Amino acid sequence: MNHREAKHEAQRMQISREELVERMARAVPEDGIVEASPGFFLGRSSHPTENLHSVFKPAFCVIAQGSKQVLLGEESFRYDPGHYLISTVDLPIVSQVVEASKERPYFSFRLNLDASLVAAVMMESGIEIQKGDARVKAMDVSSIDADMLDAVVRLARLLDRPDEIQVLAPLIVREIVYRLLRGEQGARLSHLLSSAGDARRISKAIGHLRENFDQPLKMDDIARELGMSVSGFHHHFKSVTAMSPLQFQKQIRLQEARRLMLGEDLDAASAGFRVGYEDPSYFSREYKKLFGAPPQRDIAKLRGALEF
Repeated sequence: MNHREAKHEAQRMQISREELVERMARAVPEDGIVEASPGFFLGRSSHPTENLHSVFKPAFCVIAQGSKQVLLGEESFRYDPGHYLISTVDLPIVSQVVEASKERPYFSFRLNLDASLVAAVMMESGIEIQKGDARVKAMDVSSIDADMLDAVVRLARLLDRPDEIQVLAPLIVREIVYRLLRGEQGARLSHLLSSAGDARRISKAIGHLRENFDQPLKMDDIARELGMSVSGFHHHFKSVTAMSPLQFQKQIRLQEARRLMLGEDLDAASAGFRVGYEDPSYFSREYKKLFGAPPQRDIAKLRGALEF
């Protein structure tokens, strides 16, 4: 790309960002998250946030204004209007809006990624994912280009044209998936596909751990069922999720325990037992390590924030 082309692309991106911010400000006038259409979410925050623990589903994420940090295991991913984030398996993460203010709110765009759609676009386009790419981490950040940003803006325009969403949105989503496959994140999308060998095995293991998080972790059994050695399973799992199977299970357990205490009013001992902890003291210690406070104090703080 020569200097003239680079200047033109920079101008296109600036115009697209300004339009995206304007449209999102109208669509989300108050802080919070709105599902604009199935699998398409818009978020707004007028101030930096505290750490939010959640299980992040496969998605493509763009920031129109502000910035955000996502922690996956011990790895940190920070992105802003010049970058997008992609995640391709269910991952327990810690996220935080870093840059936001009332004058310049944080605006986010998230599009859930559907495995069948990714497979269909890949087959129709003839794009092939090379062997060995399946071991790449299931989350990363990349620079966004003018064409990708333009597709995001066109999808956002449909917010003002609800009669056109049903017909045009699927076409734009296919374009976004195509551009992801063609870009540097293409290999990462292999985690969504059933034919991707080791990536599919790890995705299956993640599903198993999510569904059976309250059961003892039996590495030998899981590895044998996947047709992998224990060391191979452990290595590939950590390559994809940035954490060991035990660390992954622990985060899922503790997040579910937090939800039970906050949403179903369970006491700490009952919530810990429900998610697989037999020793209440050990549960409390592990809970404090993750959330920064013992269960009772943490839940009281969360309820106070909700009441406020």
